[in-house]
Amino acid sequence: MSRSTSSDTAPASPSSGELPGYAYAELKAPDIVGETLLAEECAVAISYNGISHTVMMATPADIEDFVAGLSLSAGIIHSIDDIYGMQVRRVGEALNVEVEISSRTFWGLKNQRRQMAGTSGCGLCGVEALEQALPQLDRLRKVPLPPAAHLDNLRQRINDAQRLGQRSGAVHAALFATAEGELNLCREDIGRHNALDKLIGALMRQKINPRQGFVVVTSRCSLELIHKAVRANLATLVTLSAPTGLAVEWARRHRLNLIHLPHQSPPRVYSPAPLTTDHRE
Repeated sequence: MSRSTSSDTAPASPSSGELPGYAYAELKAPDIVGETLLAEECAVAISYNGISHTVMMATPADIEDFVAGLSLSAGIIHSIDDIYGMQVRRVGEALNVEVEISSRTFWGLKNQRRQMAGTSGCGLCGVEALEQALPQLDRLRKVPLPPAAHLDNLRQRINDAQRLGQRSGAVHAALFATAEGELNLCREDIGRHNALDKLIGALMRQKINPRQGFVVVTSRCSLELIHKAVRANLATLVTLSAPTGLAVEWARRHRLNLIHLPHQSPPRVYSPAPLTTDHRE
């Protein structure tokens, strides 16, 4: 079980703090001045066992969930048990996250970094980049689609669950619905990938089986989200915006249920493929 601590002097993951207000003037009437709340973003520097790995721009909330989910969806860890500890510190306007991972996963991370460094000067770095963009992933075990009734009024229920979005807008959300169709987890971020990583991390840290329910994302569904969903062992991904063609192909190939919920039309199941067009497993 992972341990997580934050700096005492500057909370790194505010859950209910007030957002800063920003004044604005109307373009057609500069004398009319108002104030609104805006979403926050900051640089998040992540290191594993003392070695710097990446810097991401993210909303500074649920950072421990974000780092845990990113670690899994990026293939750095295989389960939450690979994380031994996590410490979040504020450094000026940025957050520094130090993650302690198992020796086995750290060795794999170092080996991956060594391979990329070794090929960068010989013209093969593009091959490494392609392997990361189109990785080899395990196929999921097939599960039934959720009942259509579980998607009723889903857009309104998402709006009700998005507390940060209600106050500031400009954020994506990823949510988990239980086997009964109830939304019981919501994570928000300026980045659509970040929002899903936060949700994946929350599911892992709270020991929730992601296959006993479905995940909803408010953003468009591109290939990277399919990668994250498969690595996180999700059963069903529901998107409010249409998926790309490649995302659909990969979802079908890896047995991830993929449903698009249009604004005005009934839910559309893209994966599994309709039997009239594709008879493959």
